[in-house]
Amino acid sequence: MEQTFTLTESGFQMEASAQFVGADLLIVLTGGSHPHIGTVTTYCKETADKQTTRFPSHSGRFHKDDVLADVILEAIVALLPQNATITSGIHVDGITKEQIQASFGMAQHLGQQIADWLQTISFDADKPTYYKK
Repeated sequence: MEQTFTLTESGFQMEASAQFVGADLLIVLTGGSHPHIGTVTTYCKETADKQTTRFPSHSGRFHKDDVLADVILEAIVALLPQNATITSGIHVDGITKEQIQASFGMAQHLGQQIADWLQTISFDADKPTYYKK
């Protein structure tokens, strides 16, 4: 089960591709002129623990795309059946302050679209069976 959500504003496009791996949700958030994987954000529903890995960028800097993943996660966290992983990588050549500001609203809108989609899905799948002595 996979769904893609796309939004264009302020001269660039963002896309969130969401798919289930079992009952866990994987979201690939990309956009701009050079999509990539800049950060990986994981969320464990059982412990409510969120962790982020930032990959190196240019000049010793690290990507900051997780700030957009956090916006999406906030919109969907209450609807998650299990865990979630969000990879994020948006790069707009010569990005302006206006475009940076717009990216937060775009992420919020994509998060709401994913939340709406999650509400249409039934998670009545069988639980895995583990080894018993």
